[in-house]
Amino acid sequence: MPTPQPATPAVPPAVPPATHAVPPARATPPPSSSTLRHPQRVARLAASLYLLLAVLGAFAHLGARAAVHVPGDAAETADRVRAHASLVRVAFVADLVQATLLLFVGVLLHALLGHAARAVGRVMVGLVGVATAIMCLNLVHHLGALLVATEPAYAGAFGPAGADGVVLLLLDLHRNGYLVAQMFFGLWLAPLGYLVLRSGAVPRVIGVLLVVGCAGYLVDMLVGFLAPAAAATVTPLATVPAAVAELSLIGWLLVRGVRVRGVQVRGAVGPRPAR
Repeated sequence: MPTPQPATPAVPPAVPPATHAVPPARATPPPSSSTLRHPQRVARLAASLYLLLAVLGAFAHLGARAAVHVPGDAAETADRVRAHASLVRVAFVADLVQATLLLFVGVLLHALLGHAARAVGRVMVGLVGVATAIMCLNLVHHLGALLVATEPAYAGAFGPAGADGVVLLLLDLHRNGYLVAQMFFGLWLAPLGYLVLRSGAVPRVIGVLLVVGCAGYLVDMLVGFLAPAAAATVTPLATVPAAVAELSLIGWLLVRGVRVRGVQVRGAVGPRPAR
């Protein structure tokens, strides 16, 4: 009979020494596309383009076209267009450039302020795009008036009196198209003013003025269509708030720039004090 072997005691498994788990290092996220490396440069570029488009627009609308467009007098209007054809042509180019600059200004201001309310910023850029498109398309009337007044082929087709009437009609259409564009040019000031108020990048009083200016532009547009006889009286009053607001914004951005705490700055660790 075999002799039973003594039981071998169980050896407990070796326990590895306790170690402190080190969490993996987090990768630094790339800078957000809404941040800016040089906000002051962007602010001053936006203000410079805004000022340039204001000068070009004033020259084209208040200078050149006002000098040749005589409402209700086709013969005088056509004679002035022919006599100042070069001025009218330069005004066409100036208006085309200023309409394009408006789009760039909207994009730059969105880059500066859009982080304060992203949906509002997108609405602002959309309104600027619509205003730019209408202004550019409306310039066809301006150029058409110049062509009919100066090209002999059109005078032969319409007759002298008929050609003069077409010149006046085209400039009248341009004036009304300008009012249509003004609706969107006014509306974009409301979201811009809201972004100024939310961000604090520039004094909030400018944001209030921009919203009031939006209302003034809309009033001027409605009066131009519904009560054109009163437009000469209403327009100077209705557009003053917008002019003050826009010039204030341009001046502040050119001279003071933006308060950095109101702008997302690429590489910034925390909020910075206001300048």
